[in-house]
Amino acid sequence: MSERFRDVSPEDDELQPILTGLFAEYASRYDDYFSRHAEVELTEWYLAPQGLFIVLERDGRIIATGAYKPYDADTAEIKRIWTDRTLRQQGLAGRVVAELERRACLAGYSRIYLTTGFRQPEAVRLYLSQGYEPHFDVNRDPEEYSLPPFDGRLRFTKTLVQTALSKRA
Repeated sequence: MSERFRDVSPEDDELQPILTGLFAEYASRYDDYFSRHAEVELTEWYLAPQGLFIVLERDGRIIATGAYKPYDADTAEIKRIWTDRTLRQQGLAGRVVAELERRACLAGYSRIYLTTGFRQPEAVRLYLSQGYEPHFDVNRDPEEYSLPPFDGRLRFTKTLVQTALSKRA
């Protein structure tokens, strides 16, 4: 069994069924609470040198994806974390996040920012387990974050420099 990360463009044909499925999963969880078109997305944000879109392949088949784009001069924003439904709970998303962090650090970013939705407890557990700092009360009912004044997004940050230093120790 051979696995490898590969850089891609978010417009690559091979990604379109995956991204369509990802947005369909969001729609099944949130209906139209979050719309795919709510945020303007530009392909160039996900291309080097400022961004990155990667796939994790196993024996030539895409099994997980992830991306980052610039949030500000020092911060990359992680997006599009996806794992093949039949391979979830195997640590693949954690590997993708770790690779995105490593690559963001190499690209000169010192922090990571990300959001997940209020109905994605598995994503919240993943980011907490990866050392991300939540900017919300993890003990609060997540559904409360769907009501005003909140926007349904659960925000996290992580400092990459500390992560790199702690791995050397």
